[in-house]
Amino acid sequence: MTTPPVCDYEGSDYQTSFWDQGGRQYEDRAEAIALKQLLPARGRLLLELGAGAGRNTSRYAGYERIVLLDYSRTQLQQARARLGDSSRYVYVAADIYKIPLVDELFDGATMIRTLHHMADALGALTQVRRVLSPGAIFILEYANKLNVKAILRYWLGKQSWSPFSLEPVEFAALNFDFHPRATKQWLEKLGFHVEKTLTVSHFRIGFLKRRLPAGLLAALDGLLQPSGALFQLSPSVFVRASLGNTPPNKSTIPPLDVNVLDYFRCPACGDHPLQNRNEYLLCTGCGKKWAVRDGIYDFREALE
Repeated sequence: MTTPPVCDYEGSDYQTSFWDQGGRQYEDRAEAIALKQLLPARGRLLLELGAGAGRNTSRYAGYERIVLLDYSRTQLQQARARLGDSSRYVYVAADIYKIPLVDELFDGATMIRTLHHMADALGALTQVRRVLSPGAIFILEYANKLNVKAILRYWLGKQSWSPFSLEPVEFAALNFDFHPRATKQWLEKLGFHVEKTLTVSHFRIGFLKRRLPAGLLAALDGLLQPSGALFQLSPSVFVRASLGNTPPNKSTIPPLDVNVLDYFRCPACGDHPLQNRNEYLLCTGCGKKWAVRDGIYDFREALE
């Protein structure tokens, strides 16, 4: 099956250069405020899509177990160094377009700063929908093309694309902005009910970030975030969506004592379960072998 190209952070020092030393303490704190407003108080099994180096993982404290999924092994190695080898964390290197996990497994999922790398956003969201159980909560962040800066640039003739049109805009290779209405339509098409919308990073302006403390900007941002229920004009939008109006049936979500291998299915043929061969997982359906190295289940490319 042919899938869209992947934005691969393999070998990147993204966590250090972009977050730790990149002057983005304000954005990080503002996102933490949004997540606190949107996250359920507790849950059993959470899928963190585009987990990277685990920047947000500790914020999901209410969940019993978290599966960190990212395409980059480098990022997952950094997450493992940060979080450790507790049974609470499962590290999976995989393509979001071919999530190697069984249907209706999770009662929660997050996808923060990840959708903007998806050339086929609806295709990626369809895979997320597949692995969520009825009643599950999905927290999605996306880059908003209908932001104030883009609108002003368009009106002043400094950009050719319209922020008002519904189609995504690729402003750099594999970097997309999305219209809020289009994103909501995708979610509703997949059966999600949008419960809450927050606008985030209202003050993503260089001179403000240089002159005002990150904590103050984040606190002010938190005051403005609920305005997302009325209009979305900030660079980043957070959405809390659910699959149905009833809480997930916890009896269908595997407890911590269930073998993690039961979570997986072959991304090539969909067969389940996979057989443990210590250094790899074997799919008896198609014969493909998937590596297990350094505590990371690697489903990107099958072993020879």
